[in-house]
Amino acid sequence: EDAARSSVFFRSSNATKAAPATIAAAIQPEQASGNQAFNPMATASTQPTDPTAAQNRQDQKEAFLTNGGDTATRNPASLQLPVSPYQVMAGTIIPAALVTGINSDLPGQVIANVTEAVYDTATGRFLLIPQGSRLIGRYDSQMTFGQRRVLLVWTRLILPDTSSISLDRLPGIDPAGYAGLEDGVDWHWDRILAGAALSTLLGIGAELAAPDRGGSDGKVVIATRQSAQDTVNQVGQEITKRNVNIQPTLTIRPGFPMRVMVNKDLILRPYQPLFFQRGSSQ
Repeated sequence: EDAARSSVFFRSSNATKAAPATIAAAIQPEQASGNQAFNPMATASTQPTDPTAAQNRQDQKEAFLTNGGDTATRNPASLQLPVSPYQVMAGTIIPAALVTGINSDLPGQVIANVTEAVYDTATGRFLLIPQGSRLIGRYDSQMTFGQRRVLLVWTRLILPDTSSISLDRLPGIDPAGYAGLEDGVDWHWDRILAGAALSTLLGIGAELAAPDRGGSDGKVVIATRQSAQDTVNQVGQEITKRNVNIQPTLTIRPGFPMRVMVNKDLILRPYQPLFFQRGSSQ
């Protein structure tokens, strides 16, 4: 009976209501902030950014997957009739080969030649893009960590008779259909290892120049040695950091086979060479 009346084992309803207030009053502000830090439901803005995810741009990849949450079950667009029988429809692959090489250290333009003739999509009888047509494009020189492929887009098509058409940044792919091209990759390990070795040598020199507390040198000499040691350490760390942050150099050889993916319909004409004679335009 005494145990049943004891508040240690069985608390009354009034004691239960008063307990949270007593406990809350006893918690220190430092403890409350510490518990809040371990709250698993805390917002993402209070959590530190993962450097690995930022380096590999994982947030952009997740945004690409979750972009456009449209739940409509019916396509709003209607069937479009062809505007011309001489069309190269989206989804067509144009075989080509690079004329100029690519080096990702600097941005620039790239040229390719069409290696196989392309006919109209509807019948396949009309020659629209003959072999030897020239493609003009650009490549992306901004490399991310671990990237091995060069992205490139094509902005103009020039036919052998010098007639041309502007292209809306058609993507370049490899013969297997993968985005971009992969050939040579230089990770600059020589510069990274050389920077690490130089940083190590500077660190050894800084340690040898460290002041001897037990010596008879004056305070000025000790302060000078300490300043030199700190400066050498900072220089070594900066050299290593800059060498590690060098982006890889991607190179594509001239003549490398590639493909151009048509993502928008091209309206052309049957190819017939146009020959210009002197005085004909006068």
